[in-house]
Amino acid sequence: MELNDTATRLRARSSKVFYGWWIVAAGFGSQAIAAALLQRSQGLYVAVLRDEFGWSKAALSGAFSLQQIENGILGPVQGWLIDRFGPKLSMRIGVLMFGFGFIGFSQIHSLTGYYVVYLVMALGTSLGGYFPFTVVLVNWFEKRRARALASFQMGGAVGGLLVVVVALALEHFGWRTTAFISGFIVIATGLPLVQVVRTRPQDMGLRVDGESAPEPGITGNDAMAAGAVDGFTLKQAMRTSAFWFISFGHGSALLIVAAVQVHLVLHLEDDLGYSLALAATAVAVIQASQMAGTFLGSLIGDKYDKRFISMWCMLSHSVGMLLFAVAQNELMVFSAAILHGVAWGLRGPMMAALRADYFGRVAYGAILGTSSLITMFGSIAGPLVAGYLADQTGSYEEGFILLAVLSGMGSVFFWLSKRPQPPQPEPALAGREA
Repeated sequence: MELNDTATRLRARSSKVFYGWWIVAAGFGSQAIAAALLQRSQGLYVAVLRDEFGWSKAALSGAFSLQQIENGILGPVQGWLIDRFGPKLSMRIGVLMFGFGFIGFSQIHSLTGYYVVYLVMALGTSLGGYFPFTVVLVNWFEKRRARALASFQMGGAVGGLLVVVVALALEHFGWRTTAFISGFIVIATGLPLVQVVRTRPQDMGLRVDGESAPEPGITGNDAMAAGAVDGFTLKQAMRTSAFWFISFGHGSALLIVAAVQVHLVLHLEDDLGYSLALAATAVAVIQASQMAGTFLGSLIGDKYDKRFISMWCMLSHSVGMLLFAVAQNELMVFSAAILHGVAWGLRGPMMAALRADYFGRVAYGAILGTSSLITMFGSIAGPLVAGYLADQTGSYEEGFILLAVLSGMGSVFFWLSKRPQPPQPEPALAGREA
């Protein structure tokens, strides 16, 4: 293993391609797998499980909401562990949990069983996917941070385009066979992608963004600390209003993102009378639009104010949700899909990059993880509110309108999230320096 790592470092130093972009590619693949097989296909599984078992929309939404609680609670611990010990062990465990969770999912016969295996899969995607890759890429990029994060997150949009393939598999092979095969695909592709990951460029004799080699004698954590200008500790970040406003704004966006993920397919089928295939096509349009938005983010995210980009995205989310709520024809459905998808793709990398720009790399994992305790409430409330009101009124219209209004108000949070002043040294550090 040591010889392999040494060979990798030597190849990375001599390569014309900055090694950080290989990690971006690995993250892209990881996001594509998770999105295609579970995250963007969840609405399809909700529809077929409802038809087979007769479970209510609110009950089916509960699994997604429990996932968000799990992610929120896990976030601070996972962030601290990644900052302290690195990401690779977490990622390997996560891939195995995701894969075997899918295999277990194929065997369920009760709502309790569904909740258990869904939580295992959700824990796996959290340990092995978006969170650790984001932390690693923040370590590897600064000037091109938005571009790297956007390119990595584009994998989720590309995976979403494959929702149509999953829908066809569900129709032709059944959901149990599709889930069983998906588990093996996750393990066979996920573990090799984890092997590409390196925690920070200094560990390979490289510098952030692929610039000149580091000074002799500075490696690992020392280089990390030396290279993080004006970096905040978690405690310092939480003392700023920006930490809270970004978190509240992010959570407001997730009201809509989560509700659409869970309920859009049922809304299009039950309320608007479309087929499962057309509903899957609408989901694919969202993913294509998300990919376009993510690509746009890679072009403009490092050039323009991420705060104002996020504000525009919040308004676009809200307009798209209103169109979904009152859509009376296919044109309105696909217009809503485009608005929502572009906003989602453009806003996603801005959230991660904005936190890194404001708070630095020193404790980024802990800061991102602690933020998840706040943002999870949007992911929890969105599906539950939409599902509950749909069960009570017989339609998703009222729930979708309410979420659109609440999410639109979230643009104010980004307007208020001004860049914080550089932190003052902690008292204990100041004493030692004196």
